[in-house]
Amino acid sequence: MFKRNKKQDDLSKNVIVREKPMSPISEQYRSLRSNIKFTMVDGNFKTLIVTSSSQTEGKSTTSANLAVAFAQQDKKVLLVDADLRKPTVHKRFRLRNNIGLTNVLVDKLDFNSVMLKSESENLWFLTSGATPPNPSELLDSNAMKTLVESLREKFDVIIFDAPPVLPVSDAKILGKLCDGALVVLKQSHTKKEHLTECKKELDIAGIKVLGTVLTNVKVDKDNKNYYYYGE
Repeated sequence: MFKRNKKQDDLSKNVIVREKPMSPISEQYRSLRSNIKFTMVDGNFKTLIVTSSSQTEGKSTTSANLAVAFAQQDKKVLLVDADLRKPTVHKRFRLRNNIGLTNVLVDKLDFNSVMLKSESENLWFLTSGATPPNPSELLDSNAMKTLVESLREKFDVIIFDAPPVLPVSDAKILGKLCDGALVVLKQSHTKKEHLTECKKELDIAGIKVLGTVLTNVKVDKDNKNYYYYGE
């Protein structure tokens, strides 16, 4: 059983769409979901990476809340923790992580036997599993390509919580296998030059950037927005 501690409980509270579904912040995530759905209208768009330019900008919180938001709309959703270096999905949803994505790729396990079901009827998880010595190589493997193709056949929406773009190549590798990317930036934290470089790197890799999510916005009584979504 996954052992809880205060830090993990704090992370689970960040899944506000689940914890406080009627809150203004939850409504903003649902608005983000609606914007993404316009891209998915033809049925071919199913796979999405959520990333950022650097660490601690809120991409994992965004991934988690977006997955819950899609599941609440009767979409069959899978949230994959593809941040094999610093995984957090299992902490946010209080899941075990002794087996996960790395085991599917390295040990050739059937992903159906590794996935975890949430309390929600429509939400599944594929946690990271053990931290590998070669995350980039695993994500760039034929096994990963085959996995993504198989997941597309089983789920309506697959969200990959990917590492930041600038420190490592993982997000660019994974993004090539997916239909698009969402880039998260943090107010008063993300540097303009980092965001510019991040967009450049994704463009060079041929990854479609759907838009950006601005987190850590200071709110007041007249401003309930949590993020801004836009090209």
